[in-house]
Amino acid sequence: MEIDDMYQLYVNDLYRYLYSLSKDHYVAEDLVHETFYRAFLHMDEAHVNIKAWLFKVAYHAFIDFIRKNKRMIISDQVTDGQIHEKAEPIENSPESQLLEKESFQLLLNDIHSLRENQKNALLLCDFHKLTNQEAAEVLDININTLKSHLLRGREKMVEKIRKRREKDERER
Repeated sequence: MEIDDMYQLYVNDLYRYLYSLSKDHYVAEDLVHETFYRAFLHMDEAHVNIKAWLFKVAYHAFIDFIRKNKRMIISDQVTDGQIHEKAEPIENSPESQLLEKESFQLLLNDIHSLRENQKNALLLCDFHKLTNQEAAEVLDININTLKSHLLRGREKMVEKIRKRREKDERER
C-alpha cells in the first residue's frame, strides 16, 4: 500500500486518536504528520495490519512528545538547585471548544482521569475500534493484560458517569 493511500484511509482516525490523547488540536496535527513521516521511513518493512501498525507508530510518537516536553518543563522549573514540578491545566482554545461538544469533553476528562494503561486501552478499543489483539500489539502488552485494563477502565467509567447523573438529578 502506498503512503498516499494509507494517509487517505487513516488520517482522520489517527487525528482523533492523537487528539484524544493530547487534548490539543495543534499537537494532534503535528503528531499525525510525525506518524506518517515515520511510516514513510519504515514502509519497506512488511506489516500485516497497517491500521494497527499506524496506531502503534502514533502512540510511540505521542510518548516521545510527552517525554520531550516533560524534560523541557522540568528544565524550566529549576531554581535554587531544586526542581519544581508544575502541573499546568490543559488549555482549551476557542477552536477546540467549537469542535468538541460538552458531553464528549466531559467523557474525555473522565477518561484522562483513569490510569494511563486503562485510558489507552479504552481509547484504542472503544473509541477507535481496534480489536483486543491489535490494541495489545500497539501498547506492547499481553492480550490478557489489555483485557484486564479494559475491564477496570470500563468499570471506573460507568461509576463516574453514574455519579455524574445522580448529581445532575439532585441539582434539578
